[in-house]
Amino acid sequence: MYKNIKVIAFDADDTLWVNETYFREAEEEFAELLSKYETKNKIDQELFKTEIRNLSQYGYGVKGFILSMIECALEISNYQVQQKTIEAILNIGKNMLEKPIELLDGIEAVLKNLQGRYKLILATKGDLLDQERKLEKSNLLKYFHHIEVMSDKKEKDYLKLIQHLDIEPSQFLMIGNSLKSDVLPLIKIGAAAIHVPFHTTWMHEEVSEQVSAKATYKTVSNIKDVIALF
Repeated sequence: MYKNIKVIAFDADDTLWVNETYFREAEEEFAELLSKYETKNKIDQELFKTEIRNLSQYGYGVKGFILSMIECALEISNYQVQQKTIEAILNIGKNMLEKPIELLDGIEAVLKNLQGRYKLILATKGDLLDQERKLEKSNLLKYFHHIEVMSDKKEKDYLKLIQHLDIEPSQFLMIGNSLKSDVLPLIKIGAAAIHVPFHTTWMHEEVSEQVSAKATYKTVSNIKDVIALF
């Protein structure tokens, strides 16, 4: 099925290690801090809108999330939020950056199995410094030939990466948890993709069943199931 593949790219967050869970916990803490101003549901909605509005300026990752929380807190409180609350928001972000790396079950076995048979690379969104720090902590750096921290994961971004790797799209396979970022753009450019769902998905990364049904890709319930495909 994948006989033409030369390069296999892995997403990082929620494919190699736990990530979205920490964002959800942070959102809970944030809503609690601002509970005297609005309901939790309203705070969640406003924070999400602020994050999406800021993506083009801040990009993905914890640092942009911190700035969006502060901006959202100012707006929700009508600029009445106390300094100690701003400090607490900053601490939420700092705690996220200091979280231990929790590898997803089976990921190292998969990397060991594929290493040497294919060129393995990491292709992830997020803050460069944060992703480098997480990769260092994970002890997985030794498996990857190349690390690509991407500002976005649209078709043009993947085509640029594939051109840099000096291969054809048909020789490239992406493995990740996001249909929107790790699967559908690859199918559209003639590359291959394997979807490994994570139990929690950021709203911005969700796609409709109608959209996903039109694409041809493989889904495995556990990353360890990837080994049997090669």
